[in-house]
Amino acid sequence: MVNFIKKILEEKKEYKEMMARVEALPGDYPEAYKKICNYMWGFASGSGMDMLRIQYDLIDLFEAGAVDGKDVLEVTGEDVIAFANGLTDQAKRWDDKLRNNLNKSILNRVGKKK
Repeated sequence: MVNFIKKILEEKKEYKEMMARVEALPGDYPEAYKKICNYMWGFASGSGMDMLRIQYDLIDLFEAGAVDGKDVLEVTGEDVIAFANGLTDQAKRWDDKLRNNLNKSILNRVGKKK
């Protein structure tokens, strides 16, 4: 139980650090980030950890765009929904891989018992 609580506290600290990075972004980046993430949460599955991984990548992308002096729409493109859907597709592929691995693992184990 103690390890579980430590893990939650570490994840909470990491999330706060992530959001501090978002707030440090210039111009319209923070608002765009929050709106894109809010949209993507509608597609989260399980614990939502797949979305957090994508959100960290999105911050990196936005930080790189800001350093290059790009406007947020130069990073996302004019069709922000298509951009966000592309990000959520990454999560679906990751989930599909986990599901397939679980199925294979169980089928292999059950198949050996027959």
